[in-house]
Amino acid sequence: MHAYRRIALAILVLASTGTAFADNIEVGTPLPRFSLVKEGVHRYLRFMKTGEASTPADIWTREVSFQEVDGKRLLRIRQRWDGVAPTPSVRLIDSWFEAGTFRPITHERITERDGKRVVEGFTFAPGRITGMPALAENTQQALSVESPEPTFNFETDIEFLQALPLAPGYEARVNFYHPGGPTPPQRYTFKVSGAATVAGPAGPVDCWVVTTDYNKPGSVSTFWFAKGSQLMLRQESRMGERTLVKALIE
Repeated sequence: MHAYRRIALAILVLASTGTAFADNIEVGTPLPRFSLVKEGVHRYLRFMKTGEASTPADIWTREVSFQEVDGKRLLRIRQRWDGVAPTPSVRLIDSWFEAGTFRPITHERITERDGKRVVEGFTFAPGRITGMPALAENTQQALSVESPEPTFNFETDIEFLQALPLAPGYEARVNFYHPGGPTPPQRYTFKVSGAATVAGPAGPVDCWVVTTDYNKPGSVSTFWFAKGSQLMLRQESRMGERTLVKALIE
């Protein structure tokens, strides 16, 4: 059955029965709401909350664009993290994907902190993620991580989730890998647990509430995606006694 038809049927079933449907998203399959991923720049403030106190961490910029490369339409997501004092830092991320499916192609990351510059580059293939040998100064050239099934890029999960058919009771199981991270590729479950209104840069916004435990039972991270655009407005992740918050500011 075609992917769109299968997802539409599942949503109708869960709407009529109240039963959640776990959708196993496969790399290379067109995503139902990919058209919501639009060109533009958005900025988030990341800060830590401890009780009533809030401590800023950085400003996080995400830029989405589309380009024609060798006759193919590709998606490009660039990120910039500007860390605050007392230890200012900058992290730059440049990621390329197949348009429509979010199949990852390459991923480059540059971190500058305390006068040190670290360059990392990765190439995604169906069964393996490897270091980019031609990237100058690449500290991850020797990387070779097996993936029993093709995996998505975890560092672009916000735009990826934006392209899913969010609806009451919807669940998605997604194989993600954080390039260069210690955890091998594995599936994570994201569930639409309800709806709520949260503050946005221009006022209150009706949102889908999405939760995940990142395969750590007992923990929870919560996302708020605007119902119309499915743009993420806020994310909160508990970290012991503290909460990491990402809030859209423009």
